[in-house]
Amino acid sequence: MELKLINDQGQQSATVSASDALFARDYNEDLIHQVVVAYQANARSGNRAQKDREMVKHSTKKPFRQKGTGRARAGMTSSPLWRGGGRIFPNSPDENFSHKLNRKMFRAGLAAILSQLAREDRLAVVDSFMVDAPKTKLVVDKLKGMGLASVLLITDILDDNLLLASRNLPNVLVLEAHQADPVTLIRFSKVLMTKGAVAKMEEILA
Repeated sequence: MELKLINDQGQQSATVSASDALFARDYNEDLIHQVVVAYQANARSGNRAQKDREMVKHSTKKPFRQKGTGRARAGMTSSPLWRGGGRIFPNSPDENFSHKLNRKMFRAGLAAILSQLAREDRLAVVDSFMVDAPKTKLVVDKLKGMGLASVLLITDILDDNLLLASRNLPNVLVLEAHQADPVTLIRFSKVLMTKGAVAKMEEILA
């Protein structure tokens, strides 16, 4: 598989040979959907809680007499049928939302996403991407010269200057190769990888 290598002006200068298993894989919508859903579910924390009929504040006194009122019989105001009563099946803070996903499936899903990005011309490669100082303007000018607005930049080694200069830009995210995830890859309209990041991704997802 040949990936497009671009220069500082965003123009194609050459091509880079990459693994067909990683960048020329068939598109599998079902697999990608499963990987994305599992990734989001596994990142979810069980922090919601509701009260059952034992936990709600209530009196144990019978609200009204058993017979003669014409109403349905009631024993406590904590009944789930009453306003302010407890829930029948309350949400628990220790609820587990995780999905089991095999490592092989996760790697195959990432490869399918990267392959589709390459087919849609949303993936490009650069020799390196560095700035001389932690200045946001330097990153903005460099990306503007390449014709990029919303971009995910994947590098082999995270440079402190680049990280500090880009973290205030809402449409720019800088990650190392091992930090790439399916949701982030899909979210950005353009993915820019360094040559070293391509080699590292091939090593990780081999």
